[in-house]
Amino acid sequence: MPESQCPSERKNVVTAGLAGRSVVLVGLMGAGKTTVGRKLAQLLDMPFVDTDQEIEDASRMSVAELFASYGEPEFRALEARVVARLTEGAPQVIATGGGAYMNEGTRSLLKERAVTVWLRAELDILMERVIKRPTRPLLKTADPRATMRRLIDLRYPVYAKADIHVHSRNVKREVIAREIVRSLERHTSPKVSP
Repeated sequence: MPESQCPSERKNVVTAGLAGRSVVLVGLMGAGKTTVGRKLAQLLDMPFVDTDQEIEDASRMSVAELFASYGEPEFRALEARVVARLTEGAPQVIATGGGAYMNEGTRSLLKERAVTVWLRAELDILMERVIKRPTRPLLKTADPRATMRRLIDLRYPVYAKADIHVHSRNVKREVIAREIVRSLERHTSPKVSP
């Protein structure tokens, strides 16, 4: 679709192409899943939900408290149940926690029920963003930067299985959200054989 077409026409093409599926944002903490996700939901006129917020609302505990009280495996099991529930209903934009997509069962489910978008960010960008929120349980280490580097090495090959890859960088969230819309449009358009 030409760039000159109005946003509502682009939105209609994307939502038709989604065919009732949700758009699920994956990536490391600090990649912008929540802030970009909110803007993307606005552009697509879809509801927005953040899995960490859903978990906190349901458990009446913060993610950090859940990690401390029950450990990461139990948190991940809860996260998988929340993602499954959220993708059962009407289409929406869903921001997932950084570890959600690492679960093989969750990846399989998302392959069926959603279009996944990996917000890929460089280490320096991630660190610049996460340092502002010192509540991240996985970064409560002696060397948070080294921890983030390990997470990149471990998770990026798995995130690369997402349907769409978008480079998250220091630009306005609207820019990234519009790039996702264009990528969704290309991804969901019927492929014409030559």
